[in-house]
Amino acid sequence: MIPQLPIEIDDSTGVWTTDNLPMLYVPRHFFVNNHVAVEEALGRERYAQQLYDAGYKSAYFWCDKEAATHGLSGIAVFEHYLKRLSQRGWGLLAFESADAETGHARITLNHSVFVLAQPEAKGKLCYMFSGWFSGAMDWVGANNGRSTMTTSRETQCAAEGHSHCVFSVEPKLKVA
Repeated sequence: MIPQLPIEIDDSTGVWTTDNLPMLYVPRHFFVNNHVAVEEALGRERYAQQLYDAGYKSAYFWCDKEAATHGLSGIAVFEHYLKRLSQRGWGLLAFESADAETGHARITLNHSVFVLAQPEAKGKLCYMFSGWFSGAMDWVGANNGRSTMTTSRETQCAAEGHSHCVFSVEPKLKVA
């Protein structure tokens, strides 16, 4: 079992925090219904790009704050990120492989929130995570003195009939 996530609630403001970062707590159906509505309004491709960029920025910020809060560095921060995401109900995330020096990683996701909340949906439903993983890997790279930027994508989804989802992180190809 995954250890419990530390949640503090400020009685005077009602603000929830974990590791000194403000948090929101909403039911899964509420979040996924809003996610699906925006996807339908914008189209999956456009929405996925918006989520990628915002998720990248947020993951990079989160890694920086968590490293300082917990005295972590390098790939341990990314591992901590996957643990915290798992504790928050996004699904069970883990490295299948990770190489901080090259910027490569394979991440598995079991029991994805997007697959569980949309049992009738098909295709790659978990694209929201992609920017998160490249943002975290790029933070690790910068923390290790590496300037290579990465990209991430969902390569398999449980909604396609697989037992779990998989994400690949790799360095971006440099265009001459």
